[in-house]
Amino acid sequence: MATTITAEDLPNLLANDIKVKVAGVDCDGILRGKVMSKEKFLGIAQKGFGFSSAVFGWDMQDVLYTTEANIAPADSGYVDFLAVPDLNSFRRIPWEDDIPFFLVRFVQNDKPVSADGRSMLRSICDKLAANNCKGMAGVELEFMNFQTPSEDGYGASGSQTRDIAAFLDKNAPGALRPLTAGSFSYSATRPVAYKKYFYDIFDTSARFNCGIEGWHTEGGPGVYEAALKVCDVSDMADKVSLFKLLAKSIGVEHGITPCFMAKPMQGQPGSSGHIHVSLTDLEGKNLFARDTPDPNAPWSDAAGLSDLGRHFLAGVLEALPDIMPLFAPTINSYKRLVENFWAPVNISWGLEDRMASVRIITPPVCKPGATRFEVRIPGADLHPHYALSVILAAGWRGVEKKLDIKVPPVNVQKAEKIKAELLPNTLEEALKRFSDKGSVAREILDPEFVDFFTATREHELRVWREAVTDWEFKRYIETV
Repeated sequence: MATTITAEDLPNLLANDIKVKVAGVDCDGILRGKVMSKEKFLGIAQKGFGFSSAVFGWDMQDVLYTTEANIAPADSGYVDFLAVPDLNSFRRIPWEDDIPFFLVRFVQNDKPVSADGRSMLRSICDKLAANNCKGMAGVELEFMNFQTPSEDGYGASGSQTRDIAAFLDKNAPGALRPLTAGSFSYSATRPVAYKKYFYDIFDTSARFNCGIEGWHTEGGPGVYEAALKVCDVSDMADKVSLFKLLAKSIGVEHGITPCFMAKPMQGQPGSSGHIHVSLTDLEGKNLFARDTPDPNAPWSDAAGLSDLGRHFLAGVLEALPDIMPLFAPTINSYKRLVENFWAPVNISWGLEDRMASVRIITPPVCKPGATRFEVRIPGADLHPHYALSVILAAGWRGVEKKLDIKVPPVNVQKAEKIKAELLPNTLEEALKRFSDKGSVAREILDPEFVDFFTATREHELRVWREAVTDWEFKRYIETV
């Protein structure tokens, strides 16, 4: 928010309210929160309130970690963290009768919890500010939409209460019906089929201080894409989390389930979470832009990039193989990252190249102030605070070390038949790079966080290995 809110402002701000909603972001990017009375909120607004550390001790299905996720270990009894409201995150929730809402940060022993993505990102932004820099970002979220069935199915004579979880207890995922069939990217007519839902999301986003810059259909059945308006990186990370909350909540009202899985359907393109990022000085001047094209650039693709921009890009490219779990945090993430489905699979970059891991956008294809990088690896399942934190940290490492870009752009690689280094293509492989003693991740992030997040993903792998999938059951039931 542009206006700073203080504790002294709260009585007037909440004068006509009796309750307040608060939420923090867990390590899967999920909002965890509660409603409290206005009187209680006014009493804890400055110093915070107790919030069970179990939100960092269990997975997205509330199953306690089976690995050593030591930020909230079982032997601690899941003691409370302190949840401190971020007063400047204030907005009202339009679909919940305009209840006031605040995001929180998690603190323990007067220190930020290392797994709290909001605190992590703020720390990196503070470091940039100390160097007269500010990160700006925009995120594009693609997501598939499904018609929400009742427990007993579509048009069933039993329960008419829409409940997708209960339906999936009895049915295979393939029984779900996408909002619309076929693939209609940028269609002018397709949104009309569910226009109330389509425009409700756009209009409500504006009221929720989570504005959409571009909003259209994308490739795949029932797929939409929202490009969130560019803003400060900390605000952008919050807005990604809040947009998912908004879309899911609006979906409930329309009998629709938006799905932010990276690859919800076999044979279809995955759902991306592309991140556009740039650095400016504190007055707003783009620091990636060059005043005039560099005739001596190592490659023409980098001619419009400043020296700082090149170092930042070099830092990101060098770190990519070691930070993949923060771009692709689930088992399903890596099913999107396959060739020929508009998703990057290697360490690559290029001017306006939508097949590269990092697409750079500089003059002459944009104005200098819009110079930026588009990191195309993340899917819609990203944790926005972790992903933006690691992009900034990796890029700034490149600036501090004055790293040179070691990888030629995609067009040069193709012309010279250079084989690009592949990125890890499974969560297991990615975790090995991420957690290694010499990993760039350990250099640029809190090692305690690296160990914690590794443990949470190892738990995810264990749960997956124990699962019997529809594919293997159908394949083997009669044949072996």
